[in-house]
Amino acid sequence: MDHVLTLIAAPGGLTPEHTAEVRAALRALAADVGSPDWLAEGEAADIPFGAIGADLASAAARRALGEAAVDAIAQPRAERRKRLLVADMDSTIVTTETLDEVAEHAGLKDRIAEITRRSMNGELDFRQALIVRVELLAGLDVAALEATWAETRMMPGAAELVATMRTAGAVCCLASGGFTFFTGRVAQALGFQHHYSNELLIGDGKLTGRVAEPVFDRHAKLVTLTRLAAENSLPMDATLAVGDGANDLDMLRAAGLGVAFRAKPIVAAAARARVDHGDLTALLFAQGYRRSDFVTR
Repeated sequence: MDHVLTLIAAPGGLTPEHTAEVRAALRALAADVGSPDWLAEGEAADIPFGAIGADLASAAARRALGEAAVDAIAQPRAERRKRLLVADMDSTIVTTETLDEVAEHAGLKDRIAEITRRSMNGELDFRQALIVRVELLAGLDVAALEATWAETRMMPGAAELVATMRTAGAVCCLASGGFTFFTGRVAQALGFQHHYSNELLIGDGKLTGRVAEPVFDRHAKLVTLTRLAAENSLPMDATLAVGDGANDLDMLRAAGLGVAFRAKPIVAAAARARVDHGDLTALLFAQGYRRSDFVTR
């Protein structure tokens, strides 16, 4: 069978009844369906299938699962184990939007967070929204960046995702519409080999209210994905991209496996694969890693 459907839930949240319901839904579409292969008991299982495509299988699985807190990712078996990861940072690899948290130190979090929300949902141009938000922070002491970093937390599963993929020989890169101040620290903490983002301009220990050009936007994320694939002699089928905002969509669509992670509605609706319930280890299960294969840095 040339495709696989991976069901993923929080530990203890995936039952044999879930796999049976999904297998029945696939059979109703005249698919060839194999037996479940449990990657982690009660947490993740592969269901091999053939004769129908990944999009049709994913949709059928989600209908069968209904309101169950179970994610379903269908894909071809070929090139399933990815050799390049390009990840968004804010609300993906870290739990917060770092610019919004910086804004709290200026008493502007609500105002800036609303612009962020609209930008990430595709309602505002990303470049212009970034410039406006940074302008509002002109004069803020750089100590606010350090304070924000001290409060920044990694998304559950982020450490395992990067360490496991790197141990398997993959290249891992952060591609963020955020700022180098944070991406450099996250990259060092988790072991990303590369990080690309925007640079906040600073003068006399304060934010100038400007960002260096060119702005690292959705097109730059796509370019980063395709360039790193070419530099490492990888087909696009061997790439994995993950993000949550509208500025991630181009790279999600181009990657061999593009995953919308707890994403904004416009992104979740457009992405071919999504994780709504699991943590970032879902991306390892989607590649066929077993829980016993996971590595922690």
